[in-house]
Amino acid sequence: MLRSHRVFLGRALLAAIALTLTSFVATPANAQVTAFKQAVAEAAAKDKGIAAFYQANKYESIWTGRRGKDRKRREALLNAVTNAADHGLPVSRYNPQQLQTLLKQARSPRDRGAVEVEMSRIFLQYSRDLQTGVLTPSKVDREIVRQVPLRDRVSYLTNFTKSSPKRFFQVLAPKAPEYARLMKTKLMMERQLAKGGWGQKVPQKSLKPGQTGNAVVILRNRLQVMGYLKRSSSQTYDAAMQSAMQQFQLSRGLNPDGIAGPGTMAEINRPIESHLQAIMVAMERERWMNRPRGKRHIWVNLTDFSATIIDNGKESFRSRSVIGKNQRDRRSPEFSDVMEFLVVNPTWNVPRSIATKEYLPLLKKNPNAVGHLRIVDSRGRTVSRSAANFGEYSAKTFPFSIKQPPSNSNALGLVKFMFPNRHNIYLHDTPAKNLFSREVRAYSHGCIRLHQPFEFAYALLAKQTSDPKGFFQSKLSTGTETQVNLNAPVPVHIVYRTAFVTANGTANYRRDIYGRDAKIFAALAKAGVQLRAVGG
Repeated sequence: MLRSHRVFLGRALLAAIALTLTSFVATPANAQVTAFKQAVAEAAAKDKGIAAFYQANKYESIWTGRRGKDRKRREALLNAVTNAADHGLPVSRYNPQQLQTLLKQARSPRDRGAVEVEMSRIFLQYSRDLQTGVLTPSKVDREIVRQVPLRDRVSYLTNFTKSSPKRFFQVLAPKAPEYARLMKTKLMMERQLAKGGWGQKVPQKSLKPGQTGNAVVILRNRLQVMGYLKRSSSQTYDAAMQSAMQQFQLSRGLNPDGIAGPGTMAEINRPIESHLQAIMVAMERERWMNRPRGKRHIWVNLTDFSATIIDNGKESFRSRSVIGKNQRDRRSPEFSDVMEFLVVNPTWNVPRSIATKEYLPLLKKNPNAVGHLRIVDSRGRTVSRSAANFGEYSAKTFPFSIKQPPSNSNALGLVKFMFPNRHNIYLHDTPAKNLFSREVRAYSHGCIRLHQPFEFAYALLAKQTSDPKGFFQSKLSTGTETQVNLNAPVPVHIVYRTAFVTANGTANYRRDIYGRDAKIFAALAKAGVQLRAVGG
């Protein structure tokens, strides 16, 4: 749903809040105080966290009293929830208008007690939404297995009462620079949406340099509004437009040939609302990861088909990657873990699902099929293919393991990077180098294949040896499987970002290859999040 909204509180609303904050009547007697506390206790009983806080606080007010501290807290909370849409949060979940009404109408101690607890409830909801997200990732998609760093609810209230109210809300949002960049981009796009978006769609499936006509003019105008082309009156797909197209293609992860082919044109004509949704989903994903990521960490963006090493906030190495195919049980999951070691000249222990679903049918037809693989029994002994009757086994009863010894043709290539996890996902080399030249690189069974695995290893080992290349090559030359431990384990974050903003402010967008972002935005919308056009 689209709605108009001004970013800052209007004068009328501020005046209403000011009136609200001074509307409480004095309570002259201890009986009134007791009635207030009793009302707080009764209302808080429905929520264990809130009840625990007020019990420890002796049922004193933190919101509805006449003290200056209470007034500042009320003001800060009302201001925060009224502007919650700036963060892409569901304003209707906090209902600031209703809260103001309750405050205005609170006259008796019992009324004040009920409002007191309601304000704490809204405060807790807003604080958790802003700090760690509106949604529970795994409930949206079972392949998002990220552990959200939820904070203790009572601690929010306790810390708030000891802090500057305004400052408390300012520091709740994720501290990662990416969150601030996304938020800035969101506001810019909302302003553009209020102006009508990016204009008319290009009525052509493809255009190329040298062409002229109305479709070229529409394409020119669209590139100008998007910020890729300076103002021009040219009606020809000229060199300037080709250069602008290349910049656009780079920002979308497309082949930068400067030609508006069908794939590029589909992205050109993608509505601004779709990009805005991607930004808001990315902000929610940032909230799910609102914790330190490590001064040195590995960042694998599935939609960008890339794996990078980040040192002190800056990219120090990047490699193209191949990710899981968009099929059930093959899509790469999202999670974080810690890389502990790498294995040079690895043996491929074929996952049971692959062994039984892909190789067992072949062995039933021909026991000598896939001869590059070893069939191994439970004691690690090689099984004679001629002596085994594979036809008598099903996927459930197959008693053997399948392995591929180290070699240049090994499915894992010549090195794998291990961060042991229950998903059996890791980064590794591959003999299938041709796949890295493709624009969409979703072909694996779930693991992340690297285009430059040796260089990736050198970059990791550079922290613990003066000659990382020589050290790695010495292990490789043995042809023997060798484990190399990392002296300082490195956090690994496998993420899924269809929208991200570089340090220079360039917004990048990628295709929602697994359809996860669509699910997330649908869930956000169900929770009350709305697209908005900012007109002021």
